[in-house]
Amino acid sequence: MPCPAPRLLALGDGAWTVEFGDAIDPALHGRVMGLAQAVRAAWATGAAPWRAVVDVVPTFRSLTVHYEPLACDGMALGDALLELAQQTTARPSAGRCWRLPACFAPAMAPDLDALAARVGLTAEAVVQQLLAAAFRVYQIGFLPGFPYMGGVPAALQVPRLPSPRKAVPAGSIALAGGMCAVYPWVSPGGWHLVGRTPVPLFDVRRDPPALLASGDTVRWFAIDEATFADLQARAQAGSLDVMACGSPPGGDG
Repeated sequence: MPCPAPRLLALGDGAWTVEFGDAIDPALHGRVMGLAQAVRAAWATGAAPWRAVVDVVPTFRSLTVHYEPLACDGMALGDALLELAQQTTARPSAGRCWRLPACFAPAMAPDLDALAARVGLTAEAVVQQLLAAAFRVYQIGFLPGFPYMGGVPAALQVPRLPSPRKAVPAGSIALAGGMCAVYPWVSPGGWHLVGRTPVPLFDVRRDPPALLASGDTVRWFAIDEATFADLQARAQAGSLDVMACGSPPGGDG
């Protein structure tokens, strides 16, 4: 099946969005990431109209390019962006590969037993499937640092909870449909909570503050409650080397 042609959409007077399709799919996301790489390369040259770009934001199926409207001809930038999108090929994920700790104790995973019963597995079997999976970060959104990740095993894909919680603990690992996410802040949420990580996904002391980025891959490894408490205390004190959890682009995680 031929790939759909990219579509250019104006987003106010300071941004353009290029849409590649309407599905959540690794191949489509590869086209998004390919364009993101090409735009960043053009931006780095400092040539017109690219020098007016101020931010590049990938999502599941589109790329938004924010620019300073007084620094360029916005229509010329849109035309250049669409032409670049038509020329750019898909790019395999070259983000960081992360191995992050996760605690699956009952206090950290209030929905694990119910989800396991719903899909006809034991809680231990659900955890093993989560530990064996590689989760692809499609986009960051909803909250600062909140990753929408694909790669949930088919056997674990269930709808959202009927009623959302008013307060989900920070660090909660959650499932809904084909997505896995981590809540970086205490917030409302309607996903199934199946574990918790002590690693802060957003920290203003880091540059950039968001730990994960579109194109990254996350794998979990299990820790007990005592280890969770130790790592969480170190993270709060600023002594946890979070970046040591990530491999360079191309690493095996």
